[in-house]
Amino acid sequence: MSESKNIGIAGAGLLGRLLAWHLTRAGHRVSVFDPSHSPAPVPRSQAGEVYVPTAAGFTAAGMLSPLAELDNAEPAVAALGWRSLAMWTQIAAALGKADLVQARGSLLVAHRADLGSAQRVLDRLRAATATTEWKSASPSENVQPLDAAALQALEPSIQGPAHAWLLPGEGFIDSVAAMAALHVSAKQADFHWGQRVLAVEAGEGGGTLRLQDGRTLAFDVVIDVRGVGAKADRLSSATPPMGVGAGAGAVRGVRGEVIWLDSPGHGLTRPVRLLHPRHRVYIVPRSARDVLVGASEIESEDRSPVSLRSATELMAAAHSVVPGLAEARILKLDVNLRPALPDNNPLIEWAGRRLTINGLFRHGWLLAPALIEQAFSAEGARAAELKPFSALTVNGSLVPQL
Repeated sequence: MSESKNIGIAGAGLLGRLLAWHLTRAGHRVSVFDPSHSPAPVPRSQAGEVYVPTAAGFTAAGMLSPLAELDNAEPAVAALGWRSLAMWTQIAAALGKADLVQARGSLLVAHRADLGSAQRVLDRLRAATATTEWKSASPSENVQPLDAAALQALEPSIQGPAHAWLLPGEGFIDSVAAMAALHVSAKQADFHWGQRVLAVEAGEGGGTLRLQDGRTLAFDVVIDVRGVGAKADRLSSATPPMGVGAGAGAVRGVRGEVIWLDSPGHGLTRPVRLLHPRHRVYIVPRSARDVLVGASEIESEDRSPVSLRSATELMAAAHSVVPGLAEARILKLDVNLRPALPDNNPLIEWAGRRLTINGLFRHGWLLAPALIEQAFSAEGARAAELKPFSALTVNGSLVPQL
């Protein structure tokens, strides 16, 4: 292991917690600063204030779906999801919570009247899987059509759609439980809650975090993973990640909405995406009784509560796929903003001993481990005297280690 460093992290969302966990395991001293009042999530429908900061990673279904994301992401970006999926399995085992990750495949479904819209999505997926970028990093299995009997054998609770396709190998992670586990397991890190970072700056032989309370703190290495919290800064990439031109410019927020349902015995075992002419609706089983229903993306920075129209459309769509949800009880409604750059690609940037990772858009859980692996394999990490990931066996589990 390299010499222990004093590392400051701006942001305690998914990337911040994953980095804190890895870096403390590698023997570094880590301090994490975040505007949230505590490590726990605050759903928008249960917030007592107009805006209570809470990590975007909580407002996510945690789908690990590289194939499905080819509808929105470039092949080189989506293909990284296969690497992350394998890493999440290893990370969950190292956290002592192997059941955080499920990988039984996912489903695309469409109603009879919407076959044309579904076919356009499938055509985009077919074209993307034929690219060199996808083939070089991805399994050979692609989208598999299912007839009615095959769909019933896989997911008997799905009753409404006339068309279905299996996406082998995909899965999901329990995002809320994973966020909690990463925070608890990074017990050697020093988390500072209620501390907003205004600027992350590279300095002479290190870097600084400038806090809202007026303090400026110096570290050997500083890492900016504030997501939308970095909106005031203009990001530019001297070293675009993955051979994809990460677009320079300001971060924007993309609104995401999630509805939590309590439906004992719902029967779903795989994530389901309903392909619809106007929107994509996903239905994700979180436990034997909890189900998440969400809209993929809304181009808005509005953080206000879920509207009647959105809630009605989402729940009606979910009911049309799984009729058994009719008697589900609404537990909570949540809204948050996902960080995106102009080209919707992620950015990894080293400037001296300052690392910036941002712009994960709707792919946060899908890409986070693989992006951190790339960041710590880059020249900037070597200049900062931080080792790249290496595969180590810990308690019988193969896990990535910094």
